[in-house]
Amino acid sequence: MDYVRLGRTGLQVSRLCLGTMTFGLQCDEETSRAILDRAAEGGITFLDTADAYPLGGDVDTTGRTEEILGRWLKGKRQDYIVATKCFAPVGPNRWDRGNSRKHILDAIDASLDRLGTDYVDLYQLH
Repeated sequence: MDYVRLGRTGLQVSRLCLGTMTFGLQCDEETSRAILDRAAEGGITFLDTADAYPLGGDVDTTGRTEEILGRWLKGKRQDYIVATKCFAPVGPNRWDRGNSRKHILDAIDASLDRLGTDYVDLYQLH
């Protein structure tokens, strides 16, 4: 696997990034973990998720992807670059979406909790 610097961040990432938008709906947890294991074996260290994943889900499944990823990362978080995102609707209310200061702060706190970590390496508006 080739590794490159991510822009001007100083972060060293695998050239390939594993997207996880299907984990928790289209891929059950067992399949998701198998995909993550195989990616790790191949040298992938850059993982992308979002608060609104799994794609195609609803309010009941929102955040499930981050939960699966967080369980998989337990004990090895320091070995991976984790990117997550906010903006998309994550609840039924008007304020459960968007890029207001409140939504961004609420969203990152919820993502950190689901991921079981105290930091993410890259936080983006989706």
